[in-house]
Amino acid sequence: MDPTLDSELRNDFLVEAGELMQRLGEQLIGLETSPRDADLLNAVFRAFHTVKGGAGFLAIEPMVQLCHHAEDLLNVARNGQLVLDANRMDALLEALDLLNDMLAALAGGSPMAMPPPSLLARLMPGAAATPPPKPVAPPVAPPPSDGTIDDSEFEALLDSLYGTGGSPGAPAAAPAASGSISDDEFEALLDNLHGKGGAPVATTSAPAASSASGSISDDEFESLLDNLHGKGAPPGAIAPAPAPVAAPAPSAPAAKQAAPAPENTVRVDTARLDALVHRAGELVLVRNRLLTLAARTGDETLELAATELDRVADALQNAVLGMRMQPVGRLFQRFPRIVRDLSRQLGKEVELLQEGEDTDLDRSLVEALADPMVHLIRNALDHGLEMPEERDRAGKPRKGKVTLAASQRGERIIITVSDDGRGMNPEVLRRKAVEKGLMDEAQASRLTENECYEIIFRPGFSTAATVSDISGRGVGMDVVKTRVVELGGTLSVRSQLGKGSTLELAVPLTLAIQRVLMVRVGARLLALPLSNVDEVFELAAGQQQQLDGRAVASHRGRALALADLGGWVGVEGPAGRHVVVLHIGHMRLGCLVHEVLGREDVMVKPLGPLFQGVPAVAGATVTGDGRLALVMDLAGLSGSDGQLLSSLTVSG
Repeated sequence: MDPTLDSELRNDFLVEAGELMQRLGEQLIGLETSPRDADLLNAVFRAFHTVKGGAGFLAIEPMVQLCHHAEDLLNVARNGQLVLDANRMDALLEALDLLNDMLAALAGGSPMAMPPPSLLARLMPGAAATPPPKPVAPPVAPPPSDGTIDDSEFEALLDSLYGTGGSPGAPAAAPAASGSISDDEFEALLDNLHGKGGAPVATTSAPAASSASGSISDDEFESLLDNLHGKGAPPGAIAPAPAPVAAPAPSAPAAKQAAPAPENTVRVDTARLDALVHRAGELVLVRNRLLTLAARTGDETLELAATELDRVADALQNAVLGMRMQPVGRLFQRFPRIVRDLSRQLGKEVELLQEGEDTDLDRSLVEALADPMVHLIRNALDHGLEMPEERDRAGKPRKGKVTLAASQRGERIIITVSDDGRGMNPEVLRRKAVEKGLMDEAQASRLTENECYEIIFRPGFSTAATVSDISGRGVGMDVVKTRVVELGGTLSVRSQLGKGSTLELAVPLTLAIQRVLMVRVGARLLALPLSNVDEVFELAAGQQQQLDGRAVASHRGRALALADLGGWVGVEGPAGRHVVVLHIGHMRLGCLVHEVLGREDVMVKPLGPLFQGVPAVAGATVTGDGRLALVMDLAGLSGSDGQLLSSLTVSG
């Protein structure tokens, strides 16, 4: 085989199998809850079957063996002769994990070992699950057909022919006229028929097995069965009664039947998609420049052209960004397995609810949020939910609930992780913060209830009494907060003692094009991520005061710490009087600037290795008037130790 073709086939198989494996984890967890659900059983069976077919074509024997044993177990369950219990579900989930490891090995070119015999033995249905022989019924003539059969009828026929779920030679159900099978399904069928150690079935001058329309006619299907049964068919196999020879169909309808069905999807390499997004971002910068020039010159013709370009650029930008979107369900689908395994490890009974899985999110964010979400789920199960006995004493159901929900709020995606557990006690949080040296008693006493909840995001903070593999190591929530802030998002917590807690994660729709607030500090332009901007106001006379040697502004009845960005960019002279209120992690900060220019959509450009390590700089962009503006990294501005922020804060 051509190495290039072989590589393309392998890559296609990896993509398809990877998508199936992602869905399979959630389907298996659902099957454990509803083991008699026929739709779920069929979906799980077909997933293993499809992966086995592709692996067999590529001669990946370990994967074929593993999928084959899983198929055998699931097929007995599909026939109603076995109910999947917890032990068998454990074996199927282990098979899923091993399949994912095999796919990773295949992608990396690593050697692949055969599945362990112990796992294969656990996947065996057992002698009691062997289906009993079925009596052979007299042949039944097929009813009139319009030339197509549906998936279930075709699979039932093949099962009866080859003993998958029935004895060899059992009569096949006559095909009905209600559906069609696709080209891929029919080709996979032929691969299975011809590739399982037997000689290829001889064929006659029958029509092609599969047409471009994705269906086969009565004559084609009966010809296939004649070949199967007439030349080497299993003894006792019963062939359908032959259909009468029909007159040739008119040429026009025949051509219509053979017309290929239009495809409405196409796979695109992510590198090409990212390049398209990059070009759309460049167009946004040009659009901004032309709009500024049109406003300055007052040329009506140029202004009309710039306005039209603005409309087209906006439409193109939205279309390109829409191509990067994926449903947040792709992020959620890995968590049922995590909740199942962790609840069993903790000895807790947990029900996972999911809402808003169809909410769209940028592909890069789906990948970037995976680890932070795992931390939030683990925190809810370990710290949030009580043990079943404790819930009994509190008058709660023994089974706790964890809810994952996603929704869109303006230009931000809101993801919440809620539990109906014990909630957080502000007094306990205050005491722990003092014990760990994060603050003194006076500072702790001044904290509001919401500020007490924010303590859990401090580095090194933990309320766990013992260290375990799940929690209590003083890491986790601060890492989550830092990662979310790096993505331009926020993380907040709400809690009610005895009722439960909710952690709310808010991230921008996309990272490809940022919406910023452009400000001027001296002669320099700075772009502040708009997702971190709360409000803007101008200092009034007497509003700036001193507190503990630091400058603060009395704003909305509270003291707001002030930071002078002029010192950071090297601008001499008095600080500005305009205040941009930012939320950075768990802090709120008022940044002093000389002028607020307005909001812009920008494409952030990296500054290269020369500027690597410069704190608080995420990149640069070109403004509408052609000037360079630095895009600020507010997570870097705050710093893990707060030293940079302290140097910017105005002293008395």
